[in-house]
Amino acid sequence: MGDGVRLERLRKRREFLAVASGGRKWVTPGLVLQAAPSSHADTHADTDRGRVGFTASRKVGNAVARNRAKRRLREAARTILAAHGAPGYDYVLIGRRATIDRAYTRLTQDLETALKKLKLYH
Repeated sequence: MGDGVRLERLRKRREFLAVASGGRKWVTPGLVLQAAPSSHADTHADTDRGRVGFTASRKVGNAVARNRAKRRLREAARTILAAHGAPGYDYVLIGRRATIDRAYTRLTQDLETALKKLKLYH
């Protein structure tokens, strides 16, 4: 996807559900990564960049904890997915309880591991 490239965001529930139903996932201690070929690429042929969405359920904690988890996932995605994510894929990063307290380097390693296991690391 290129260095310094801002990733488009998944915003609508149906987009999140499309990634969940049409793709693969990998679970790590710090996060869950779901990935699916982007249906968005068909309508935007000029760019094959993927999109990314973030979510955290109430299992993660209260609103403050969920927002912290999503902020940490956004930063990890900005550094790792923008540089190493496969083009033409949509990604959903799901926060877990460990996302909040996990060392940032471990969180980015979790994301890299998930990308490699799904064969989407470039």
